[in-house]
Amino acid sequence: MYYFIGIKGSGMAPLATILYELGNEVAGSDIDKYIFIEDELRKRNIPIYSFNKDNIKDGYHVIIGNAFDESNEEVKAALENPNVKCTRYYDFLADFMEHYVSIAVAGTHGKTTTTGMAYHLFEDFDKTSVLIGDGTGHGQVGSKYFISETCEFQDHFLHYHPDYAIINNIELDHVDYFGNLERYIQSFEQFAKQVKKTVIVWGDDPNIKKIHFEKHVLRFGLGENNDVRAVNVLETPQGLSFDVYIHQELFGHFNIPLFGMHMLYNSLAIITLGYLEDMSYDYILSKLQTFKGTKRRYTVKTQGNNVFVDDYAHHPTAIRYVIEATRVRYPGKKIVAIFQPDRFSRGARFAKEFAQEMDKADYPYFCPFPENAKHEDGIDIDIYDISKNSARAKVITEDEAGVKELMQYDNCVFLFMSSKDIYKFEEMLIEAKKSI
Repeated sequence: MYYFIGIKGSGMAPLATILYELGNEVAGSDIDKYIFIEDELRKRNIPIYSFNKDNIKDGYHVIIGNAFDESNEEVKAALENPNVKCTRYYDFLADFMEHYVSIAVAGTHGKTTTTGMAYHLFEDFDKTSVLIGDGTGHGQVGSKYFISETCEFQDHFLHYHPDYAIINNIELDHVDYFGNLERYIQSFEQFAKQVKKTVIVWGDDPNIKKIHFEKHVLRFGLGENNDVRAVNVLETPQGLSFDVYIHQELFGHFNIPLFGMHMLYNSLAIITLGYLEDMSYDYILSKLQTFKGTKRRYTVKTQGNNVFVDDYAHHPTAIRYVIEATRVRYPGKKIVAIFQPDRFSRGARFAKEFAQEMDKADYPYFCPFPENAKHEDGIDIDIYDISKNSARAKVITEDEAGVKELMQYDNCVFLFMSSKDIYKFEEMLIEAKKSI
């Protein structure tokens, strides 16, 4: 029995799903509050319990989530039981990777989407298992490849030694841990050193240019210095159009139904990965043309003449990507942007930047920090400390009063952005729109 403490975690849930699909008995525990990530677990009838030390039994292999220590009664019980094997999530994943041709997807932005794109590319090419940070996990017996989203949070990705790695971009984040950009870049440089074969990177990124690569590296981007280069790029309401040159030779022309320059760069990373594994142009093109996205990454719903988008954006740059893509995709509609920050340290460090990017919407709104946001020493901030940096932004609550405020807009795109459960607020507004 594999027993997961913190089974609703963004990495824990897909890992549990993978082990279940590989034929193992799996169960776990977590907080009782609903989290969208648990949906895939429940589809497979994987038991999810409330925390209780009596859940831990002799003979279990307990996988401990990164957020939990001995203050959790189950962790304490597992560590004190000599008949229970205990492994931290990142240690288990590191060992699991070693049994496959492993592909790790890293970077500040776009990890989940790029991991999903990579799996879509490989799933019909050869047997492939995958772990995606939106809660998606697939385990196929006899897999040749294993693709995993790998996060730099508290240097967790330094536990891994993949065959291939993608580094989409580097921009300071997790400031409570890294403190400064130099320290942040150093971690990515160490991660790149641990890659066994090839590192695939966005060659136009100014911070990636600061890394000294010891392993084979392929660079993608727009600049002439890149190994894989997009030229003749056009953004239209139908998607992206561009030509790809690899080592200065035309690889092929791409018309794909994806939006925003960030999706162009994600696509170039995937094209580079496919090229490394000798996939044909026609095959790669067909896969990019049929990619449907990942959970909570620009998830679109419509009601009447309104469009509702749920996105995981929780960094100023990610907000900019979402708004820019929306301008291209829905050129005739006004944008109502609603954002809820997650971490106090991130909100304090990027207060002005959050306001600046939200101001690019027609009607910007901020929601207060969630009640369960972890308070951090030395940081005293609330949502008004962010919103005051915008002359137009308003603060809105996730309740009926908030819905009433948003109901005044029609024929708009409503962007709901947060790493927290802002999608519940979105559903309230959709239901209200249905009632009129």
